[in-house]
Amino acid sequence: MIHLPTAPWAHSLFDLAAWGGGGAMGWSLYRWRLAEAVDKVAMKVDGWYFTALVAGAIPGAWLAGSFNTLRAGGALSHSVVGALVGAIAGVEIYKAIRGVKGSTGAIFVGSFTLGVVIGRFGCLFSGLADQTYGSPSTLPFAVDLGDGIGRQPVQVYESAVMALFLLSYLAGLAARAPWAMRRGFYAMCLAYGAQRFVWEFFKPYPRLIGPLNIFHVLCLGLVIYGLGYYLGDLRRERRAQVRALSVPRPDHQPV
Repeated sequence: MIHLPTAPWAHSLFDLAAWGGGGAMGWSLYRWRLAEAVDKVAMKVDGWYFTALVAGAIPGAWLAGSFNTLRAGGALSHSVVGALVGAIAGVEIYKAIRGVKGSTGAIFVGSFTLGVVIGRFGCLFSGLADQTYGSPSTLPFAVDLGDGIGRQPVQVYESAVMALFLLSYLAGLAARAPWAMRRGFYAMCLAYGAQRFVWEFFKPYPRLIGPLNIFHVLCLGLVIYGLGYYLGDLRRERRAQVRALSVPRPDHQPV
């Protein structure tokens, strides 16, 4: 068992690092690879886009987090997966009203992912007060957060998997791979939802449906959203390629 020093203020420290690192990542990726894609999005949306995003993210974060902690007898709290689901709902409603097609989230992929990678260590080092700790465990790498009980280091699991996704995403951008350039946001939702769905089984949260808690349900929604929109965009891309190949060209004319 690994004994960790913890302090409630650690969460704020890592939150600041996550926000700063995420912002720097977003700006760097924009300058490096995403300027064209982001500029195309900017031509299709207006200020109401960000209003819709915030209007979904804030209540989504607090409703999901508080629903979970209040059922366990705790206090109000917030959740990053609730914020993500709420933001997606707000933006997709906005896009439906405005008739905007395709992904508009490219600029958020690197920022969100790096934010999770850093921010989860804030959850870990803030200890039991954060209420995101794992279930008791006898594993040799279980962590003691101050109560003498070894627990699953679920925060480290999540951070590690999302770090691997970030590396894959950066490699995809470097190669200008369509999955990263066009469908990176959908891939991120799929990866984040799938990995967190697994880790939720290692948390002592109140169950909502059978063995599933509220975050299982939200993560399942992210997986369905990410996979559905990813495949839909892939089909559109393939149809566009077929149409382009079927257009007669000068070298198709008889001589």
